[in-house]
Amino acid sequence: MNRTIKHAETGEVILAQAHWCASFWCHFHGLMFRPSIDPDKGLLFVHNRSSIVNTTIHMLFMFFPIAVVWLDADQVVVDKKYAKPWRPAYAPAKAAQYYIEAHPDLLERVEIGDKLLFE
Repeated sequence: MNRTIKHAETGEVILAQAHWCASFWCHFHGLMFRPSIDPDKGLLFVHNRSSIVNTTIHMLFMFFPIAVVWLDADQVVVDKKYAKPWRPAYAPAKAAQYYIEAHPDLLERVEIGDKLLFE
């Protein structure tokens, strides 16, 4: 299931196609082994509760850099990072319930404190 992610205040489309990733398999596989990702696509990882540990990612078996944007339970951006391939871990600065993995261009469209909508 795909969602469009928009900025709550401006209505700007932040990510045109974000795959809703809530299953164990989707969390496990993520973007590993893919050769690249389109700038308008990404994964929206969903967890049952806010956590730093559960939303920490690794970049093993990744062949390209990505943007990672973490959001709290209210869908407010709490952290964002440029994640490089083959790094062991990236953790959010604050507990998050959602995170987005997408093309690095995403980092130019969101700021910490922005509220996003999943449509």
